[in-house]
Amino acid sequence: MADVVLFEFLHAEMVAELGARDTDPGPGGQKRSLSVLEGTGFRVGQALGERLPRETFREELDVLKFLCRDLWVAVFQKQMDGLCTNHQGTYILQDNSFPLLIPMALGLQYLEDAPKFLAFTCGLLRGTLRTLGFQSLVTSSVATLPACKFQVEIRKS
Repeated sequence: MADVVLFEFLHAEMVAELGARDTDPGPGGQKRSLSVLEGTGFRVGQALGERLPRETFREELDVLKFLCRDLWVAVFQKQMDGLCTNHQGTYILQDNSFPLLIPMALGLQYLEDAPKFLAFTCGLLRGTLRTLGFQSLVTSSVATLPACKFQVEIRKS
């Protein structure tokens, strides 16, 4: 339990520090911060992908199930709430109570800050997928807090 709290504090401080460094309040400054957070998540995802017990995945759906179950439990101590696919390489991962968004779920005024708190996790997913041999593009969206969706597009090499 303590490691969950420490991870949440560390993540919140990374977001706050990168936000404070931006001297450019425009969209370019925020894109740089999100890029740094996503890059940090990518490296952590690569390391986690190397450490987590896994089999060789041949099917995309199997690796996405692995992310929803094993990776999510390793990082957030819970499984992902849903996984949908269009069977053409695009997957939607749904988390109805994403732990990093729960502190912000008090009001709609925090909805615009949600992308800052999801960039690291997008990188985490992309880095883990890369280690498992899948090129991907990961984006996120939030309609209501603390629920979020991650859209994962597997790219053919």
